Amino acid sequence: MAVIEVKDIRKVYTETKVPVYAVNGIALSFEKGEFAAIVGPSGSGKTTLLNILGGIDVPSEGEVIIDKKHIASLSSRQLIDFRLKNIGFVFQSYNLIPVLTAIENVEFILQLQGQSKNERRKRAQQLLNEVGLGDRVNDRPAQLSGGQQQRVAVARALASRPQFVLADEPTANLDSKSTENLLNIMEKLNREEGITFIFSTHDSRVVKKARRVITIEDGCVVSDERIAPNNI
Repeated sequence: MAVIEVKDIRKVYTETKVPVYAVNGIALSFEKGEFAAIVGPSGSGKTTLLNILGGIDVPSEGEVIIDKKHIASLSSRQLIDFRLKNIGFVFQSYNLIPVLTAIENVEFILQLQGQSKNERRKRAQQLLNEVGLGDRVNDRPAQLSGGQQQRVAVARALASRPQFVLADEPTANLDSKSTENLLNIMEKLNREEGITFIFSTHDSRVVKKARRVITIEDGCVVSDERIAPNNI
């Protein structure tokens, strides 16, 4: 049963003389527990599609239905609450809060959800340990390398055990060992907790782990391949 449905969405920018379609007539559905990669060349529409799936961007046409909710029909407050409770984001630019430590950045979403200080501290420490930053919990983003900041961002996205994680190039700044560890953590959460992962990526290491690979070019889906578990 589909938990995410994308119905003929388009995103057009009309600021130029010739309209530019970042996404052009995409129709997709995702079932609970998918581990999917969206691939394609730079400028193909991967990030725009991911942002539309997460309710960060609004399509010019078409519908996005997540967990039976029509995203376009939600008020701004309802959309914020929905994302807070259901979606974890990992951005290329990390989007960490500069004045907070690593552990405080991971805790932030849990604080917004009203979890107790003890509960959120325990969860944040656990995730930072798993991404190999257990000894850097009190460092602020400026004290961490780009790869380390990305790992904090991934830990933050996973902190609330969301239904869905949308990740835009989550391994872009990671070395091979860190990438392997990170993907193993995500696979474990996907397998044991049923979290749906959708990646936008150029990284062949992510693509090899994916059980579904969607290729887009010029804002259109050109292939959609499901990979059997015994072929991973």
